[in-house]
Amino acid sequence: MTDTTADGRIPRRAVLGWAAAGASSVLAGCDASAPKAAPAPVRSTPPGAAAHTTPPAPAPPGPAREIARGPGTRQQVALTFHGAGEPALAEKVLAALDKGGAQVTILAVGTWLAANPALARRITAAGHDLGNHTYSHLTMPGLAEPEARREIERCRDLLARLTGSPGRWFRPSGTQFSTPLIRRLAGAAGYPVCLSYDVDPRDYQDPGAAAVRSRTAAGVRPGSIVSLHLGHPGTAAALPGIVADLRARGLTAVTVTDLLAP
Repeated sequence: MTDTTADGRIPRRAVLGWAAAGASSVLAGCDASAPKAAPAPVRSTPPGAAAHTTPPAPAPPGPAREIARGPGTRQQVALTFHGAGEPALAEKVLAALDKGGAQVTILAVGTWLAANPALARRITAAGHDLGNHTYSHLTMPGLAEPEARREIERCRDLLARLTGSPGRWFRPSGTQFSTPLIRRLAGAAGYPVCLSYDVDPRDYQDPGAAAVRSRTAAGVRPGSIVSLHLGHPGTAAALPGIVADLRARGLTAVTVTDLLAP
């Protein structure tokens, strides 16, 4: 117990004693014979070497652009097909293309492709383009953003599983022309182009083979992209005549990939 003076103060000799004791403790702690901690290693960048930095994340892809026709400088036309309908009709179209030596682009609906996976291999093995026409063929301009994104990405992922590629081309369903939202979502999904068309023979109305053929011939010119449908008998019946008409005018039916090649 520490003595205090009458007024409660600690005597000066006690304070001096404490100070001396503290100094002795510090000196004992700095004794040269005591073990010392090893200094932390110093790391340095070798001369001329750049310090390591994390590379910046790649910029997200921009919106797709819409293309409705190719250049008119070559005698080429792209016949494009909405990929859905009876598999037997699709096989009939593919057989006519094989016989006529024509190459086309088929934009597949995901549900149709999921139900007929062998057609994916049949189409690509024949040298045709196979692209994305959404998974469920809903009216794209009426969809909210999350649902529209799912429609694009779900068909993309199915194409990749079946063929090893998501395909180069995307065509929105339920509309000829894309919207800014559709183009943004298509670009984010890896598609730089929303594929429209400049010739529409309205074969989905089933006007008969003769009407499909004559409407196609009336509208087509070098660089045209024609919209046709696999699942309609009139289209399948008209196709040999369409290919013959193109050939008679010096036009070749090619894939969109070839039509838009530099």
